[in-house]
Amino acid sequence: MKPSPKQQEYMDLEARYGAHNYKPLPVVLNKGKGTKVFDVDGNEYYDFLSAYSAVNQGHCHQKIVDALVDQANTLCLTSRAFYNDCLGEYEKYVTDLFGYDKLLPMNSGAEAVETAKKLARKWAYEVKGVAPDQAKIVCCEDNFHGRTISIVSMSTDPDAYGNFGPFVPGIIKIPYNDVEALEKVLQEDGEEVCAFLVEPIQGEAGVVVPDEGYLTACYDLCKKHNVLFVADEVQTGIARTGKMLACEHEGVRPDIVILGKALSGGVFPVSAVLADDDIMMTIRPGQHGSTYGGNPIACKVGMAALQVVIDEDLCERATVLGERFRQGLLDMNDENIELVRGKGLLNAAVIRAHDGKEAWDLCLLMAKYGVLAKQTHQHIVRFAPPLVITEEELDDALERIKRAFAEYAKK
Repeated sequence: MKPSPKQQEYMDLEARYGAHNYKPLPVVLNKGKGTKVFDVDGNEYYDFLSAYSAVNQGHCHQKIVDALVDQANTLCLTSRAFYNDCLGEYEKYVTDLFGYDKLLPMNSGAEAVETAKKLARKWAYEVKGVAPDQAKIVCCEDNFHGRTISIVSMSTDPDAYGNFGPFVPGIIKIPYNDVEALEKVLQEDGEEVCAFLVEPIQGEAGVVVPDEGYLTACYDLCKKHNVLFVADEVQTGIARTGKMLACEHEGVRPDIVILGKALSGGVFPVSAVLADDDIMMTIRPGQHGSTYGGNPIACKVGMAALQVVIDEDLCERATVLGERFRQGLLDMNDENIELVRGKGLLNAAVIRAHDGKEAWDLCLLMAKYGVLAKQTHQHIVRFAPPLVITEEELDDALERIKRAFAEYAKK
């Protein structure tokens, strides 16, 4: 896929003046609506990444955009030095919707993860009674929770942690989808463990869905050992997997929930941490915060984005169309597809390398046929279209993906 001179000009600007911390597909977008995006040459694509599941409600959803514009014309930012007339309403809306006592507003997913980790440690010392500076957090191998120093201290991906040390202590890493590993750690170190931090489905690892019952068993172990069960629902939350929270598939109510991405429908950076009073109230004035967290625009956008999910029944759409999409991939009977996995409209295909070509090459071919997706690692393609996609659009996209696979197989 060779970019046009016009696209190359924009790409060269980024290469010259921007940090080289991403490797995007060679397509320059300048417009989006619903399930589709358009490049600077006017070419149309189905978006099957949804900004890593931030655009669940579709690009530029009018109700969300209107909420942003209306508030931006009224009051944008007060900081938390003063009250504003939006934050309390937003906090009540979200806590009522998800069933928690309190919300702590932040901006990015990584900030929300850091907030949850701080909350867990504070709770450990002030409620559980862990000795000072001895609290431990258990996480899973192959996780992706963000890219701050504290978070990459939990990573097992050399690209994420390589040459960024020294790392934050107090982290225990165990295999994902391994209840016995968690049980062993809690038996040995449970008195000092404050939290088990887990993705209900590991997204960056390749949409790895754990065995049925895994989350429930881990939650039960946490309760047995007085450890907080912390769910990173930044990517899996807000209807992506067919439930408002992916943990709901097993009836698990996390002690702490981390939200981001689709909390704003991709219109504005908004994240949040949810917990009950016994955890949230351990943090007092001056101990944590954010200048932009809880700003009026974020509050109005967040409420509008969640209301769209409810009004348009996007949980049900994700369930029905997710099954349709996975079956569509399987029906291709393509020898280059080794495995299809996922839940709702968060899915992935594990593919075979073919004559030196890998997942990146397949993504280039899909872009050629009008479907934008992104590889994770060398052999997995993640598929996550906006949840507003129609059956007709999904079927059309599947036909395009099929054509890309056919060309991928050619020598």
